[in-house]
Amino acid sequence: MKFMLIMRSTAEAKAAYENVDFEQIINAMGAYNEELMKAGVLLAGEGLADDLAEAFVVDFASETPIVTDGPYGEVHELFNGFWILEVASKEEAVQWATRCPLGPGSKLEVRRVTDMSDFADFADNEFLQKEEGWRDEQQARQAK
Repeated sequence: MKFMLIMRSTAEAKAAYENVDFEQIINAMGAYNEELMKAGVLLAGEGLADDLAEAFVVDFASETPIVTDGPYGEVHELFNGFWILEVASKEEAVQWATRCPLGPGSKLEVRRVTDMSDFADFADNEFLQKEEGWRDEQQARQAK
């Protein structure tokens, strides 16, 4: 099973991190990532840039999508980074999530990543079949 751990911060978390040496944060996250790697459960993970000038939102509420600058307006909605883990169960995902070195005001939203078994009723769908091929292509590209 794959689970995505989505890192979110509140204003409280942002204020708390201002009082911590950034290298200490890097070291704590690096140690956590190393644990995930050694356990063989980390498939992907990235932090997101604080440069909001590079961020934008696409809103599909109207017929023509509307693009606006910046992420969502509220700090509690900001998505700061993610990990994708492959684990045996939801309980194992919970164990890894609770070990993440985040402080007060930070949250991890944990969501199961769908797989082909979630779409078993549509196994003959052209695009689901193509998607499997696309995944193989992506893995081959990453292996280079």
